[in-house]
Amino acid sequence: MQHRAERIRKSGQTIAFVPTMGYLHKGHLSLMVHASNLADHLVASIFVNPTQFGPNEDLSKYPRDPERDAALAAEAGVDILFTPHEKDLYPAGFETFVTQEALPDHLCGLSRPGHFRGVLTIVTKLFHIVKPHFAVFGEKDFQQLAVIRKMTADLNFDTEIIGAPTIRESDGLAMSSRNKFLSESHRKSALVLYRCLTEARRMVAEGETDPQKIIKMSEAEINAEADTAIDYIAICHPDTLDDVRVIGQPAVMALAVKVGSTRLIDNRMLFPPGSEPG
Repeated sequence: MQHRAERIRKSGQTIAFVPTMGYLHKGHLSLMVHASNLADHLVASIFVNPTQFGPNEDLSKYPRDPERDAALAAEAGVDILFTPHEKDLYPAGFETFVTQEALPDHLCGLSRPGHFRGVLTIVTKLFHIVKPHFAVFGEKDFQQLAVIRKMTADLNFDTEIIGAPTIRESDGLAMSSRNKFLSESHRKSALVLYRCLTEARRMVAEGETDPQKIIKMSEAEINAEADTAIDYIAICHPDTLDDVRVIGQPAVMALAVKVGSTRLIDNRMLFPPGSEPG
């Protein structure tokens, strides 16, 4: 893969890259279609990265379907599908990791210690291997996008990070590979995440500036649903991820909720009156 990427670069052509953990859905495919318009060659990777899973998380249960993934990637316009083995990326004796000081200590990072160390390490390795000019990540994983943007800037990677909008089911549920684990009743409960985000956006657009009122509304809505457990609900600055005390500028509302045994995340930007994007 490194040699192939080097040949492409030396020819004066460009590479766009979409890293994934596989079990592709329409959200992944939308990233690939978006990326295909950015460069001469589109590379996608499939690798279930063990270093971003905690000891009690679902690495062994993470869904996999490599043949289906390969077919879907080809349909989406992927030119090169990179599917490394764990022993190639983490050989015996591997001990070097990429860490970040502040951004991981928010949101998902608080309940998943070490997660973003794994994310930053694998993205760094993939960037060195694939050598992309552009890399596309989904905005659904808002904190992941933020930490990767920060790492890329801090370490002077020759890669532009592109955020692509969250793709949702017709009822608003954010697409995720983990949705397959939801029972019919749990899937109905999971819709409360999008309802809370939508109501929060309405409240802020109509002048609400107190994040605690929105958080309390969301807590009540989520707790009223069966088999839900809140990990976090936060309204924060979109760059630093620090909690905001007053919503006077655009802010991001992010939440993580367990529905049954499945942990779901989602987010939306909140725009006070007069701050909406053009």
